[in-house]
Amino acid sequence: MKSEPNSHYCLNLACGSAQGQVAAVSALLDRHGAYIEQFSVFDDHTTQRFFVRGVFSLQSPVEELRKAFGELAQRFPQAQWQVHDLEHRTRVLIMVSKFDHCLRELIAQWRRGELNMDIVAIASNHPDLAPLAEAEGLPFHHLSISAETKPQQEQKLRQLIADTGAEFVVLARYMQVLSEELCEELHGRVINIHHSFLPGFKGGRPYQQAHDRGVKLIGATAHFATPDLDEGPIIEQSLERVDHADTPQDLAQAGRLVESLVLSRALRFILQRRVFINGMKTVVLR
Repeated sequence: MKSEPNSHYCLNLACGSAQGQVAAVSALLDRHGAYIEQFSVFDDHTTQRFFVRGVFSLQSPVEELRKAFGELAQRFPQAQWQVHDLEHRTRVLIMVSKFDHCLRELIAQWRRGELNMDIVAIASNHPDLAPLAEAEGLPFHHLSISAETKPQQEQKLRQLIADTGAEFVVLARYMQVLSEELCEELHGRVINIHHSFLPGFKGGRPYQQAHDRGVKLIGATAHFATPDLDEGPIIEQSLERVDHADTPQDLAQAGRLVESLVLSRALRFILQRRVFINGMKTVVLR
């Protein structure tokens, strides 16, 4: 019978594929008294990488398990692993420009307790959404930017991330391109929402592009930001059906709904420690 747990944890492991890995991981958790509640694995034959996500409760000190798993992981090729405390609220910085729909949806889900995070700040290159942040009791930072001041603005952003302890940065329709240097520094920590079903209709005015091509489906893509514009590993996507009678404005309205859905869903996957970067792709273990 399961006894009352002290804490819930999530084990994430990515390593080279080898025989006996599931047995070794589950046996170690069992030896340390872990009660396994979820256990998902995926073996990518194309990259020879193996991925594990396990959620478990534990009554003994987690540091003992971490030490033991560190020793076990040395047996696995190119192992990367972490044990996350699921009671920890992830610290998230949200960046926006003038569009507020994605920001409002993230705040609403956060208020309802559906996103296990602390919004440490809202940052923007425009002052327009400061009243919204103030009404929600959230710190707002206006980081204005121009072509000439981009390096200085990004240095302020770096400092803000450091000062707030932000673990992830969410670009909730932040209409500026991060520099190559900043993308590399924050590899795997910046989530962007693109108002198109990538890889189609990249760049500006995607709804006009979609209208000009007479599309019957529009969508949105949440992905990790990389130095290559709109080319980062895709976390989540969704589509909405439209038809020939829809104007570009109709498409944009439908797009705003799907953008908000896709971004919040992608962030939830990340907060639940479901997402692994696998080269130019992701593995999302459900």
